[in-house]
Amino acid sequence: MLVLTSCTTTQPSSRENICHIFEEKDDWYDAASDMKDKWGVPIHVPMAMMYQESSFRHDALPPRDYVFFGLIPWGRVSSAYGYAQAKTMTWDDYKRETKNRFADRDDFDDAIDFMGWFISKTHSINRISKWDAGSQYLNYHEGWGGYKRKSYRKKQWLVNVANKVDSRSKRYAAQLQGCEDDLQKGWFMRLFT
Repeated sequence: MLVLTSCTTTQPSSRENICHIFEEKDDWYDAASDMKDKWGVPIHVPMAMMYQESSFRHDALPPRDYVFFGLIPWGRVSSAYGYAQAKTMTWDDYKRETKNRFADRDDFDDAIDFMGWFISKTHSINRISKWDAGSQYLNYHEGWGGYKRKSYRKKQWLVNVANKVDSRSKRYAAQLQGCEDDLQKGWFMRLFT
């Protein structure tokens, strides 16, 4: 009996270095590169946001909500799910607008494309640079309307998280500069270098 296993649902073993992530998950680089070509979004921005949202776990869920003095679990605090922690309503908008009706939130290719779509829309709606990971993250967390209302100003913890995302994005960008030529060669060509 032949048993097939897949490593596509396991987290990368080294999440602090984008080169190591893509060397371990080489099909992820292809998906991220496709996202960049399609949406004009630099790879390091959604990767830093995804690290913050799910730490690259395909089945990540938000924390449970508790009722009755915080003792009885009662659903989740939001409908967010998957690599991108996309909420159901926003995910449905993405599927409708991109005509990608079979997209799954626990599929990396779909999740990175979703983030490219969201970042691109944020650029159009709120005029935030696709390279500004911190402000993009605030939009991602608060929504486009919440960002316009500056709701994040009452959430210093969120501003701190956005700053962390921005720092990680810059670190990922610097790392990617050092390995992207090799990643673009593909796995077959890398066997001979």
